Amino acid sequence: MASHGPLRVGYVPEHFSTPIHFAKKHYGLEAELIPFPSGTGHMITALRGGEIDVGIGLTEGWVAGLGRSQESGDRDGGFKLVGTYVETPLCWAISTGADRPEIKSVDSLQGGKIGVSRIGSGSYVMGYVLADERGWLIPSAGAGTAAEQASPYSDFVVLDTFEKLRKAVNSGEADFFMWEHFTSKRYYDNGEIRKVGEIYTPWSSWKIVASTRLIDGEKLDPRVDDLLGKLNLGIRHFNENKEEAIKYISTELDYSEEDARQWLETVRFPERSQGVDLNVIHNTVRVLCQAGVLSVGKGADAAAMVAKRR
Repeated sequence: MASHGPLRVGYVPEHFSTPIHFAKKHYGLEAELIPFPSGTGHMITALRGGEIDVGIGLTEGWVAGLGRSQESGDRDGGFKLVGTYVETPLCWAISTGADRPEIKSVDSLQGGKIGVSRIGSGSYVMGYVLADERGWLIPSAGAGTAAEQASPYSDFVVLDTFEKLRKAVNSGEADFFMWEHFTSKRYYDNGEIRKVGEIYTPWSSWKIVASTRLIDGEKLDPRVDDLLGKLNLGIRHFNENKEEAIKYISTELDYSEEDARQWLETVRFPERSQGVDLNVIHNTVRVLCQAGVLSVGKGADAAAMVAKRR
């Protein structure tokens, strides 16, 4: 387990990243912060390819990626869960094009074309969670995975970025997509896209993972421990300096001051980012099996997804 040079940390450059910015600005976080606007699915590829060392992303994306690796016989998976970044659920807004009168409600989306950032990303996984909640999943005989089910959608259109997703629902390339509510809201307000519904994650929404190259048995590379400690300071600064957070979000990121203030009322970061509640991961695995993203009894092991600590 090598320990040299700054960690390469992948993150999503949205409002949730504000405590990471504060950890770097105010508390000397020595890490190379690498933005992934296309989200968690892209970070999984980067972790497995050795392009980043740590990822801060969506719970469902990490768990789906690890669960599918386990089901294929790869118990390593390339990374493990080491920390918790956001304790509250995520509100996924369901969006279509501004001028798509044929799409009147969420029920209009069954059998349609769903836009996703990547296969395996949060936007992909939540498509199945939505279909499960709506009763759109029709298992084939012996079905256990999404691949073995009759798909609730006619196509998964991979579009990488939020901007491309917005363009696709207006051009007709996709019928709808799902993205975080406040990130989407500015584009409802300016008339570019239209909201047809929303869905909340049934789990706390953001987790921190580290490459298995940084994990030796029950020991983490000390740089990961330092990162988690600095994130705690960044989170505390965020909680104690809300006006600074609002100014950063509304000037450096793609949000209005009003939306930044509203978002602050909905989000809760942990006092300690170290560690993961295994019950949350068990519940995520259970829901993803129910939705057909993972297979019941085919090897998805929640406990093995979490790095053990002394």
